[in-house]
Amino acid sequence: MARTRIAAGVATLALAVSIGWAVPGSPAGAQGNQPPVQVQVLGLNDFHGNLEPPTGSGGRIEGIDAGGAAFLATHLKNLEATNPRNTTVVAAGDLIGASPLLSGLFHDEPTIEALSQMGLDISSVGNHEFDEGTDELQRMQFGGCHPVDGCQDGDGFAGAAFQYLSANVVNHRTGRTLFPPYVIKRYEANTKIAYIGMTLEGTPTIVTPEGVAGYDFLDEADTANALVTKLQNQGIHNIIVLIHEGGLPTGGFNACPSISGAIVDIVNRLSPDIDAVISGHTHQAYNCMIHGIPVTSASSAGRLVTDMDLTIDRNTKRITGITATNKIVTRDVTPDAGIQSLIDKYKTISDPLAKRVIGRITADITPTPNAAGESALGDVIADSQFEATQPPELGGAVAAFMNPGGIRAGLTFASSPAGEGDGNVTFEEAFTVQPFGNSLVTMTLTGAQIETMLEQQFCGTNASFNKVLQPSAGVSYTWDHAAIGATDCATANAIDPASIAINGVPVDPGTSYRITVNSFLATGGDGFTVLNGGTDRLGGAVDLDALEDHFTANPAGVAPGPQNRITRIN
Repeated sequence: MARTRIAAGVATLALAVSIGWAVPGSPAGAQGNQPPVQVQVLGLNDFHGNLEPPTGSGGRIEGIDAGGAAFLATHLKNLEATNPRNTTVVAAGDLIGASPLLSGLFHDEPTIEALSQMGLDISSVGNHEFDEGTDELQRMQFGGCHPVDGCQDGDGFAGAAFQYLSANVVNHRTGRTLFPPYVIKRYEANTKIAYIGMTLEGTPTIVTPEGVAGYDFLDEADTANALVTKLQNQGIHNIIVLIHEGGLPTGGFNACPSISGAIVDIVNRLSPDIDAVISGHTHQAYNCMIHGIPVTSASSAGRLVTDMDLTIDRNTKRITGITATNKIVTRDVTPDAGIQSLIDKYKTISDPLAKRVIGRITADITPTPNAAGESALGDVIADSQFEATQPPELGGAVAAFMNPGGIRAGLTFASSPAGEGDGNVTFEEAFTVQPFGNSLVTMTLTGAQIETMLEQQFCGTNASFNKVLQPSAGVSYTWDHAAIGATDCATANAIDPASIAINGVPVDPGTSYRITVNSFLATGGDGFTVLNGGTDRLGGAVDLDALEDHFTANPAGVAPGPQNRITRIN
């Protein structure tokens, strides 16, 4: 579809709104006696099971308390009331996964039920939708009790009332996508919009590889552009992309003086016949024009809703104008009674477990890394995993390593609103730190493989966003900041091999060592492909159980880790 466009590049959406778009030969607003069709698209992303209002800085937008499913439902209902005939609610992935205990304890069934109840229509999959594998994701869509835990709330699980989309997730064997690639929605005057849904191409590198085995994750722009041609052949010329990939902006939540990140490259390669992009993944809030296309993201945890309004010519059936605004999900509205009832039901079931005190800490223990990439909480978690697998009968480990992306929050010394008391750690707090339920795996690696593992922190898929593994006590090594970023890990040299030691003894390339990682890393997650070559594997405890045992072994309180195991130069 030919359309007058703003010049390529990045600008604020306000510029697009003030200029407007016009279809050649059919000026915007020229509809005869018939007014144009107004369609409202309400967008979410990265909800991550935050049914209750998120706390701390993660529960605010520019100083305003925001979020909470019951408040979100009310805001959606109020916005939909402004255009009840022509509103669609969409999402750009990561609705579930890495969720608080209230949702995660029940395999995110409460979140699926809540989003269905509040009227979500369509969502792309995100990487966290794959945390428990493709079979579990299909259960989220189609329903049924969990194969191990059953239906814990006692009343079954119907699955999502909304449609998941996965245009770029293709089965090796059949060539079919996991879920439909797009949905076509019909509005007033037989106008139509196609919604294409995708996740980031790099999903297999940030989820458990065995969970996505058998599927290819294709280039996002190539996938969308191929579908544009297919849709146009069906007479569909209005197209919105829902993509779980994002950018890093500057400016406020409704601005975009500049933006960087993967979304820029993707949108720059999109067909000019795509009308808008609703994005996610980076948990940022922005409202941009990239390559002449409106691109939005609504932060995370249900704190914002993107309100996108489209004007469609009744005669040509084509979009002639788009405006978009990110709106704060404030808590000064009446919470939705139905959603609050659902939350209360699951709280009643989960509260006894959530409030159980599992240990003590002597001070705040945070996941904030130092200059070398090591965090106090990372040290503590790695130590817990080493202790759980050190006995010969449990693995005989000499060291353990934890991926930083698996640490989702810190532990605070001050009592939470649950009233457990200063210094006490509840199961819910520990679950919030490690919500994935990974099991520990002890394997044999050579010293050469350990060096390769450490190099893979800074090269290949980790060249741009380094993933520094958190080491257990006794591990030490040095890395050179000036040498990171190799795209080919075979030529990487950021690690000084002579500096790698366990309990003060240099690691010998030809000697075998028993090393513990979690099940996510053990199958090559986060780009640590060398771990696929580990031998003599022995499965161990769930990571959260190992952390609880660590607290039990230190009844006087666990102190913050020393952050002195990794040395950075340059």
